[in-house]
Amino acid sequence: MSQEKKQSSKEILRHSTAHILAAAVLEMFPEAKFGIGPATEDGFYYDFDLPRTLIPEDLPLLEEKMRALINNNYPFEKREISASNAEEHFAKAKQPYKIELIKDIIAKNSLHQPTDKTQNLKITLYKTGNFVDLCSGPHLDSSGEINPNAFKLTKISGAYWKGDEKNKQMQRIYGVVFETEKELTKYLKAQEEAKERDHRKLGKELDLFHFSDLVGPGLPLFTPKGTIIIDELQKHIEDICRHYGFQKVKTPHLAKIDLFKISGHVDKFSDELFHVTSKKKHEFVLKPVQCPHQTQIYASQNRSYRDLPIRYMESEKQYRAEKSGEVGGLSRVYAITVEDGHSFCRIDQVKEEVRNMIKIIQDFYGSLGLWDKFRVSLSVRDYAHPEKYIGTKEDWDICENMLQEVSDEMNLNAQKREGEAALYGPKLDFMFRDAFGKEIQIPTVQVDFATPKRFNLIYINEKGKKENPVMVHRAILGSYERFLAMLIEQFAGAFPLWLAPIQVSILPVSEKFNDYAEKIRQEIFAADVRVEINNRGETLGKRISEAEKQKIPYMIVVGEKEMKENSVNIRQREKKEQQTMPLNEFIKKIKKEIKEKK
Repeated sequence: MSQEKKQSSKEILRHSTAHILAAAVLEMFPEAKFGIGPATEDGFYYDFDLPRTLIPEDLPLLEEKMRALINNNYPFEKREISASNAEEHFAKAKQPYKIELIKDIIAKNSLHQPTDKTQNLKITLYKTGNFVDLCSGPHLDSSGEINPNAFKLTKISGAYWKGDEKNKQMQRIYGVVFETEKELTKYLKAQEEAKERDHRKLGKELDLFHFSDLVGPGLPLFTPKGTIIIDELQKHIEDICRHYGFQKVKTPHLAKIDLFKISGHVDKFSDELFHVTSKKKHEFVLKPVQCPHQTQIYASQNRSYRDLPIRYMESEKQYRAEKSGEVGGLSRVYAITVEDGHSFCRIDQVKEEVRNMIKIIQDFYGSLGLWDKFRVSLSVRDYAHPEKYIGTKEDWDICENMLQEVSDEMNLNAQKREGEAALYGPKLDFMFRDAFGKEIQIPTVQVDFATPKRFNLIYINEKGKKENPVMVHRAILGSYERFLAMLIEQFAGAFPLWLAPIQVSILPVSEKFNDYAEKIRQEIFAADVRVEINNRGETLGKRISEAEKQKIPYMIVVGEKEMKENSVNIRQREKKEQQTMPLNEFIKKIKKEIKEKK
């Protein structure tokens, strides 16, 4: 299949527009040094080494230059030259980053091809107006195919060359492009809504989590309200998992590095490990994953085939030394609270374990109204590079076939994704769309023959012989931090009743009714409903407005009439109508709604 056919028309449009951006930058800064400019999921960017720092006011100027280039209808001219000639061209143009990329291409090809073929290596260039780029394409036929009214440069940020903090920081310009102006307008409107839904903004306004310079970036501090949401999520997922035989375990936050050498994580993820030492010559690693710890619980006893499957679940911290430039909000942190689970089973039990885990995913996401917004990927190994993985080819063949069979039996229509498997085995990844239509991967089910063999985990089979169990990994909501970020944006902070940190706010009309408000609070609290009284000195209208801003599901206003009748006046979030009912009826109503997780 040709490169042109592999890429979608949207990708080609976005990548072509990135070249027009680079050509415009060349006009504004003739001494500019160019990095890379790929298409992204919703647009494009290009990295530049420039003589001065860009400011937001530069973006409209660059847009005008881009429109002029578009209107000139320059062709995207493709040219193939030898690697040595390409180096010579970019040396004359004083483009060191392009020369470095050419050397990378030569080095990569030399690993897989004879020397004589590497010497004849061809490099593809594209010319647009006066701008020549190192690029494999494809592109539009000409710049005139870009709608001059359907693109926009959106922001400027810093980006290290090749994503390495040791390299120079470049300036990255982001943009979006569409086929029609209407699509652009729709996108920009959605982005404005996204700013209002941003979990960092709402998290602060709703007092859910905070960051401290003294604690450090990437280490969120959850307030009482934020902790309530996480605790409710944990209770809910653990209740579901118990129905499928999972038992809760707890493991330490650190371990000897030997544990992760055996598991393979040291070899594959050494740069992401946090090392912990002391003056008493302690040397530990903060755990990057839970699975190796849980293998040691399994290994603590002799196991029989009759004992299997054994299922463990754990919601605990893991630690990853992410690049500092990639850490932000709750989406990427150093300390990750992961909802994790593992089944140790016989090979004839694997498919049933996988099916049950998929049912857990269905139950959990169904309770949040998200089960109809997903697709599934069957992530398999990179067949050309088996050295990336642990385990034997035979085991991988069996694992991949079983997951394919489960997908077929449960009508998941899983799309095979080559090269996206885990270190130790293939997996089923569930992809959901967030509030902005962006696809994110959260739940996953992974089959692992390799880890039990590495740790010499055994059970005695029905013939009295030792046999390795199969390990099935599963994560339902992934990390609580990332999941909370998704929920905040999904619901714009207006959480379902069962998750809301404060479920009822009682608002006495005046101080005269404070005692009655306290009596109501005690009765509602005794029913295990999260309730508060807002009897601060502001007007009733201002207190109602405050409860609305805090997105509290129920407000109860009490005055003379309610006190005499032992009733409550109910205002439900986002509903104009009010309702008065006896207090005991309201308590029954809200308890039912919480239990049903409406």
